[in-house]
Amino acid sequence: MRIAIIGARGRIGGEVVDILAADGHEVTAVSRAAGVDVYTGEGLVAALSGADAVVDAVSAATTETGEITDFFGTVAGHVRRAAAGAGVRRIAVISIIGIDPFTAGHYAGKLAQEHAYRRGPVPVRILRAAQFHEFTEMTLDWTTRGDTAYVPETRTQLVAARTAAEHLAELAVAESAPDRVDLAGPRELNLAAATAELAARRGAPAHVTEVFDPDDPNAALQAAGALLPGPDAVLAGPTFEEWLDRKYPRTS
Repeated sequence: MRIAIIGARGRIGGEVVDILAADGHEVTAVSRAAGVDVYTGEGLVAALSGADAVVDAVSAATTETGEITDFFGTVAGHVRRAAAGAGVRRIAVISIIGIDPFTAGHYAGKLAQEHAYRRGPVPVRILRAAQFHEFTEMTLDWTTRGDTAYVPETRTQLVAARTAAEHLAELAVAESAPDRVDLAGPRELNLAAATAELAARRGAPAHVTEVFDPDDPNAALQAAGALLPGPDAVLAGPTFEEWLDRKYPRTS
């Protein structure tokens, strides 16, 4: 198949490119470097010409609710129209597990993206994945001040980015598949505790503290477990500990 990848240089998009290319598919990276602006739609029709499927793994540079919902909704609108015009057979999209009750930030943006794709004529398959193991690395980068990381109280079931990419690639190429798949790791984790394990392997920061911000509209939902998988979710390894051992081996 010929598959166009939006966000081919991102964490998930890059993995999907590797997986599909290794399986013998022809992969086209849709990016600014290739003359495509997915937000304005410039160059998108030509980029999707001849594609059998599209994978949307685009990421946004903001978490401000208005900006990110506009970004994801606008991009999805451009892609669905260009895909319909190009005769694309299906679109596979990466999203986040449990986002339905959220009204702010990245979660709201991904929900807007899902809704925008659902309004189009091209069949859409959505992979709702739990936060990735790699999210602990991002959390340390975002929340560390001095020698302490202040991690929002969150119940989660982290999954490896590579595992999510494998499932997303499968949704893109399979002739028959559900229109939505929920994916999570093998067991529930506390985000602060998992991030503390990562910090210990890295050797910094010295402290990881769990915090609850009542002014964050997502805080109560995250703490209550809204991002955990439901009973029909696919659970897949590696575990967080296995991922951690591979990426940050113990030195003693």
